Amino acid sequence: MNIMKTHSLVISLFMVCMALATPAQAEDVVVVVNASSGIKQLTQEQVINIFLGRHRYYPSGLQAAPIDLPDNNPAKAQFYRKLINKDMPDVNAYWSRLLFSGRVVPPVQTNSSIEVSKLLMSSKNAISYMFRSEVDQRFVVVYALDDLQ
Repeated sequence: MNIMKTHSLVISLFMVCMALATPAQAEDVVVVVNASSGIKQLTQEQVINIFLGRHRYYPSGLQAAPIDLPDNNPAKAQFYRKLINKDMPDVNAYWSRLLFSGRVVPPVQTNSSIEVSKLLMSSKNAISYMFRSEVDQRFVVVYALDDLQ
């Protein structure tokens, strides 16, 4: 093998190793509603109140219907970590306490992101979260968690 080919091979292998060693950038999670809902923006406090059952109404007075992804979905863990700085066991414990007290009902639990999209499209009241790359013209981003921790 000549020196130029060896040099090119070494550089190529180095580039591949660097690409593999670079940690993947976490994708941004955003809060979305049905595009026809009329809701354009929410604050962090409003999103917290809706998803933790404290106040389930949009600023317009429309009742909010929060939808959760399954516990094993990485977007769900990132959503609650960035929104309220809690891991899934803490979030589940929170809902267990509230369910026992009978005060509020947790967000609707889905089995997949496909189910979340279907529920969002079937109701102007629905609100959920997803990775920014999953958002299309059917949804409006009302809050982005990428500016949080």
